[in-house]
Amino acid sequence: MKPRRLEILRGKMKDKDRDIVRLLNERAQISVQIGRVKGEGGMQVYDPAQEAKVHDYLQELNPGPLPPKALSTIFREIISASRDLQKPMTIAFLGPEASFSHLAARLHFGESSLFFPQTGISRVFDEVEKGAIDWGVVPVENSLEGSVNVTLDRLITTQLKIRAEIYLRISQCLISPAKSMKDIKRIYSHPQALAQCQVWLRTNLPNCVLNETESTAAAVQMVRGKKNEAAIGSSLAGKIYGVNLLAEGIEDNSSNMTRFLVIGRGGNDVTGDDKTSLIFATSHSPGSLHSALSSFARRKINLAKIESHPVKDKLWEYSFFVDMIGHVTDKHVKSCLRELKKKTTFLKILGSYPKSEGTL
Repeated sequence: MKPRRLEILRGKMKDKDRDIVRLLNERAQISVQIGRVKGEGGMQVYDPAQEAKVHDYLQELNPGPLPPKALSTIFREIISASRDLQKPMTIAFLGPEASFSHLAARLHFGESSLFFPQTGISRVFDEVEKGAIDWGVVPVENSLEGSVNVTLDRLITTQLKIRAEIYLRISQCLISPAKSMKDIKRIYSHPQALAQCQVWLRTNLPNCVLNETESTAAAVQMVRGKKNEAAIGSSLAGKIYGVNLLAEGIEDNSSNMTRFLVIGRGGNDVTGDDKTSLIFATSHSPGSLHSALSSFARRKINLAKIESHPVKDKLWEYSFFVDMIGHVTDKHVKSCLRELKKKTTFLKILGSYPKSEGTL
């Protein structure tokens, strides 16, 4: 016999579930109406600035005990389903399926979007530029490996804007059809993934033969149905390809993170907690870079990042990628950019977007 108190509590939860379903559908009906208004005004369905404000507002409302991250995860899918009711969204990402780019895209946009793997970063830019796909997700830097030069090169030439950023912790998993690690003889993965897990592998599977593949996702595909083989890849790869996760978090450095950018047309409204990315070049004269950076310093504008990048076809010449805190429409930012334009030989605003506060 179940305790009477348990039955009462389950009855209360059932009532709450009924209320939640009703309220979710009422919210969905409002979302459809919002979609019609957006369509009439030629507005995009996905609005990163508005969604950032919604998530901030929800956290202000949250009294607990539901953790902030859990609340964000729940509403990410609610918002994703609402967008899909307005207009199905298409997302290009660096493939194949189950890559970390795919994982970042799914965690940011939610399960209701349509995801299309691309064979290279340039193809992601190409598909969005020609309008075949709505949005693109591309890696721009890794905390261990540094910047992704192909992404930086395309940002210089593209007409697309950075509309959002995503920080994803790179957590590697041992994936295999085997039931136990003791059965594994060979391990496959991308060279970087193997390098990131070398201490764990030496400690736990010292006698296994390591084999390199073109991607972590390709490695998981290779080991399906092979009881003595395993792959290193994302948890998403195990889920998509139906292979067991024998161990999670096997990377040697738990601080390994990759930053991704969401690229698309248009621009974002100010949220009050924004970041602006730009690129500039200076003349080859003493103090030119110092003079350019003084434009930020005098206005107390914080630079989250500055990095030099070789100029194509010009030996030993460099441009500078900068991430600054603030929105391009902020008064002090506008003043800074006007002054910076006078001090540089090239200046391009790559986009203003909501500053990401957490790691997925």
